[in-house]
Parts: sequence; structure tokens; C-alpha cells
Amino acid sequence: LKLQFLYLIAPPTSATMSHRKFEQPRHGNLGFLPRKRCRHVRGRIRAFPKDDEAQKPHLTAFMAYKAGMTLIVRDLERPGSKMHKKEICEPVTIVDCPEICVVGLVGYKPTVRGLRAVSTVWAHQLTEPLLRRYYRTWYAAKKKAFTKHTANYDANAAAREANLARIEKNATVLRVIAHTQPNKLKLGSKKAHVCEIQINGGSMADKLAFAKTLFEQKVSVDQVFQQNERCDVIAVSKGHGMEGVTHRWGVSRLPRKSHRGLRKVACIGAWHPSRVSYSVARAGQNGFHHRTEANKKIFKIGAEASKTDGKGNATTELDLTPKDITPMGGFCRYGIVNNQYLMLKGSIPGPSKRVITLRRPLGAQSSRLAREEVHLKFIDTSSKQGHGTFQTQTERAKFMGL
Repeated sequence: LKLQFLYLIAPPTSATMSHRKFEQPRHGNLGFLPRKRCRHVRGRIRAFPKDDEAQKPHLTAFMAYKAGMTLIVRDLERPGSKMHKKEICEPVTIVDCPEICVVGLVGYKPTVRGLRAVSTVWAHQLTEPLLRRYYRTWYAAKKKAFTKHTANYDANAAAREANLARIEKNATVLRVIAHTQPNKLKLGSKKAHVCEIQINGGSMADKLAFAKTLFEQKVSVDQVFQQNERCDVIAVSKGHGMEGVTHRWGVSRLPRKSHRGLRKVACIGAWHPSRVSYSVARAGQNGFHHRTEANKKIFKIGAEASKTDGKGNATTELDLTPKDITPMGGFCRYGIVNNQYLMLKGSIPGPSKRVITLRRPLGAQSSRLAREEVHLKFIDTSSKQGHGTFQTQTERAKFMGL
């Protein structure tokens, strides 16, 4: 009786255990199939935030370039957390943000098959980095792109105004055509990256007036995003080429004495159906995939290094040492950040120098995490190549006695 009583109180653990197929159903996510190389190197915006006419007209995206990563120290402001009011160290990504140029606009109207372009209007002066995008080899090209457009710009004023009137009457979505300025960086490429950026807020007449004021103008990142906001990062991840199943899908290795190798899948399927299912892990392309990471916190929007009057753009209230965000020796495989920069929490897809598309978040940012205020205490600018922990050249020279 005593044994039966104990059995009723505490049944054997095997009765409450689950099965492996529920605990670890498979290796790898099938939601990202097919795992093949992306056709383009620039992250494409497949959805823009919902339009709200009550707001003022504003841009919803920006293009920048990944520079590298570093560390920051801050006090966590999160009531209810065990780390509230305590110092934490977090990794951050530095995104180099030279100004983008607006060179045109496109109006779209909805149809049963999606959005359809109503008309396109271009600005008068188009820069060389944009024109280079239309040619594979610029030096051997005839460079005829937009030459008639520029020469006949004043003569075509009536047609241009007619197109703007059609857009105002028929279009429901307005997007500007913008491109980056690769000549402000050391990318090894002179071709600009071009994308369409949607304008949200206000009526269509307000949107058109706002877009026309941006023609041939430079747009900085602080005109699109603000500190303590969140953004979505769209980019193509770092490529790793042909990879086996163990690294590509994370499957377990076979026992050491397995015949003909152990970094394999032991059984790729039953005799029938006599084909390999799409859900079976196989070797193939790993990396260089199009990925979107949502809700990345913006810790800081730094000023240009040349506009800080020698105070540096990486100083904080507690660290007044004049220093720039570029670490000692420069960012690995990138170099020096001279333009405005964005400091994002955590990592983002892609290697250094990869073009990054930043988009305003799709969802409402009303949680406590989204509204958290960030106050940086320290930004690490030591060498990322492992050459000491000196924050500046002055500190290194003082320590070395130079």
C-alpha cells in the first residue's frame, strides 16, 4: 500500500517525458528555402510601413554601408529587470551613412495584380555615380544615358507637369528614386546603389510637394531616423560558398567509426517514394541570402568626423576623451568612417562594405523595450586587430613613452 501511495504521488519520469520528434523535430528552418545565392547584392524593400495621412510627409528608408562592430557600456533602464540601473556591456554595429541623393519620383496606383506605375519624373541634373549604374564598363561606354533628357529638360516642362498632374490625380503611393554616393567611401566601386523610397504622411499633393523639394538634394540619415528609435535592417548575408550538411543545416555528426565519412545525413529517405524530399538536409550553397532583421535599436546617430571641432564623434557624458568612432588602426577590411554613422544594437547581416537598407519598422513600437531611453557611458575605440586596449594614439604614446 505504501508503494502504491508513493506511485500515485510521484509517477515515473518516463510517463512525463516527451519524444525526440517533439523536442527536436528537425535541424534547420524550412521557411528560408531555397537556400541559394541572392540575385542582387542590395537588400530590397518588399513592404513599406502603412501610410498615415495625419502625419507630415517623410521618407521611410535609407541606404548605408556596414563598417564593423565594437562595444559600448551603458546603464540599463528597464524596471522589473534584475539588471535595472546596472552597468551592461553590449555589442553594437557601426553603419557608415553618407548622404543619399534624390533624383526622381514614381507614382503607383493599385490594380488587381498589385501596384502599377502611373508615371516617372526625373530631376534635371543626374550625377556620374548614378549614370555608371547603367553601364557594365563605364570607360568603354558611349555614355548616352539621360543625355537627351538633360538637353531637353526645359523644352519638356509641359509634359513633366502633365505627368505630375496624372500622378496627383490617379496615384495612391508615391516613392522617390534615390542613390548612394560611393565616392564618399573607399568601396572599390564607383557605381551608386539605387532604390525607391516611399513617402508616407499627408495627402498626395503634400507628398508631391515634399518630393519636389528633395530633387537634386542630399538627404542625411538624421532626416529619416532618430536616436532611441528602432529600424529594420535588410541586407544580403555573408557568403560561404558550397558547404556540407553539418555546417549548412546543423545536423549531428555520425559516430566516429562510420563508414565513408561522418559529416553526413545517415538516411536521406525511404525506398518509396523513390525520390529525395525537399525537407532533407543536403549540401549546397550557404550564405549570400537575402535577410531582414526587424526592430534593431538605434543607440546613437553620430556626426561627421570633420564637423565636431576636434571633440570627436565617439565621446559620451562620462568619457570626454576627444576621439572618433573609427577604432585604432581602422575597422578591419573597411577603414575610416568619415561620414555620419548609425550605431545599431547587436549584429546585422553581411560583411564589411556591404550596402545595407534601413527601413522604418512595420509594426507599432509601443513596448517598454521599444521606448527605452539609451544613455551611453563608454564607446570602445581600441584596435579590432588585437593590438592592445588603447583608446587613442595619444594614450598609446603616453604609455609607451614616445
